[in-house]
Amino acid sequence: MTQRTPPLPIEALAAWREDFVALRRQLHAYPETAYEEHLTAALVARELAAYGLEVHRGIAGTGVVGVLRHGASRRTIGLRADIDALDISEQADLPYRSTITGKMHACGHDGHTAMLLLAARYLSATRALDGTVVFIFQPAEERGGGAREMLRDGLFERFPVDDVYGMHNIPGLPAGEFAVMPGPMMAAGDYFEIVLTAAGAHAALPHTTADPILAGSALVQALQSLVSRSLDPLEPAVLSVTQFHGGEASNVIPATVRLQGTARSYTPQTRAALEDGLRRLAAGTAASYGVIAEVNFVPGYPATINTPREAGFAAEVLAQVAGRERVHTQLKPLMTAEDFSFLLQARPGAYIWIGNGDTAGLHTPRYDFNDRILTTGAAAWVRLAESALSGS
Repeated sequence: MTQRTPPLPIEALAAWREDFVALRRQLHAYPETAYEEHLTAALVARELAAYGLEVHRGIAGTGVVGVLRHGASRRTIGLRADIDALDISEQADLPYRSTITGKMHACGHDGHTAMLLLAARYLSATRALDGTVVFIFQPAEERGGGAREMLRDGLFERFPVDDVYGMHNIPGLPAGEFAVMPGPMMAAGDYFEIVLTAAGAHAALPHTTADPILAGSALVQALQSLVSRSLDPLEPAVLSVTQFHGGEASNVIPATVRLQGTARSYTPQTRAALEDGLRRLAAGTAASYGVIAEVNFVPGYPATINTPREAGFAAEVLAQVAGRERVHTQLKPLMTAEDFSFLLQARPGAYIWIGNGDTAGLHTPRYDFNDRILTTGAAAWVRLAESALSGS
């Protein structure tokens, strides 16, 4: 069955724009953080059911999946939106500002949810496709690895997809422009803790103990050389020590110092080299200063790596929505991490950025999703699904 490519959907979506702006702002006013997205999940499920979709709740606790089937094709595409908020106190003076103390949608997941719901409503109404769309509303992207937990809960066994796509707003990129590149889009984000231990002593008797403060200071300096002197200079990486805790009194050399930080990389080889180098430097510094080092390296989210075919397909589709000159395919990847990476490890696909314009940055207390891009993002989802399931 061959479908005629429908007209560009942005104009049709505009008729529903105000309804979905209101929905987005409702989500903004009632933010919920990782695995607590009960009201959000209920709203999403209610909307999907109203559009006539098959609805599944409770995946990884608060995840929701909507399924739209049409035609005879077995081809299936997955579209994902994240639904959780952050533990940040909102400072923006908005009529729909957060009503929950200490929590806000500081990353635009309220907008991502509204865009995908709008696309689901449109696609259910037009059904200009041959195959199946799986709409994935994922909890706990910010912390807790919701994508990983949905996979563990059988996401792709219950809803097998051929490829999967995600979209995230990016402040600083002009509103309504897109970026999608083959290969890395975002980095792996890992975390470490190093505990340095000695006997401790009175500050007037430094000769009676090794000094973990001194050892920790030397280790911080040594770690800064790890990227510049131990890794391939053509492979980007970041290692940052972000916490240094030690001591309780000014006249005591403490027995324990604790360092914490993060390591960022794009390739498995660089990721492994960062961990190996960190352990090596911690052990060497500890031996030099006579303290004991305990290293805890905690893998976080893997790198978000687009498969070339799907990234190229997405770029072509986005050009139909925004114009080729407004689709970027050669921007630099970011060093921040994203758990959509787990889905890309399980299926081919692509992660897309949509410009949020000149707004406050992500994860800041004055950030707000740009409602002007809501229909543009929804149109991108619509055209992506229609093109992937054209039946041709």
